[in-house]
Amino acid sequence: MRVSPGPTPPHRRAPALRVLAHPLRSRILAHLRVHGPSTASELARALQSNSGATSYHVRQLAEVGLVQDTELSTGRRRVWAASTDDAADLGPEPAADHEGDEDEQSVATWLALDYVEHFSERARRWVGERESWPEAWAVAGLEDHLVQISSEQLIALRAELVEVLQRYRRVGQGNPAAKRVVVYTCALPLDAPPPQP
Repeated sequence: MRVSPGPTPPHRRAPALRVLAHPLRSRILAHLRVHGPSTASELARALQSNSGATSYHVRQLAEVGLVQDTELSTGRRRVWAASTDDAADLGPEPAADHEGDEDEQSVATWLALDYVEHFSERARRWVGERESWPEAWAVAGLEDHLVQISSEQLIALRAELVEVLQRYRRVGQGNPAAKRVVVYTCALPLDAPPPQP
């Protein structure tokens, strides 16, 4: 879901996951990541909420480092942005060292399903809007690729994809012809799971 230099430490990941596992908080963070810094009032309008609730939930996200107050804030007008540090590195999958933590598993499952919903919304929007884009952008869209790999190779594949995405993120900065594109990665096994030992 996100790219960062390293995994979030377990002692910071669990509280952040629990705070994020709320529909409005999840939407607030997603909105800030896509649209950039906003006030609680702007978020409330965009997400069809009220500014009191939005302000409360933004502060909850800030307490665990997922959002931060920006230098754009003045007086009581606070402008919030998605954090760029490793506290924001919370994919929808549970951490390997917390697989036995039932609460974190439950939260991670909720986040994974919410992530799928985010993807579905964005994919539907693209399908509806793609004809209004110039032909050069027709390459954007939905596709799938079948590969046959081991679990070790899957780990390597994901790492290589992260490297490619980081490279293109750097290359696109400052290019006036560049548009923001979200790239979803979703490796889903098709075969039956192996038998448990």
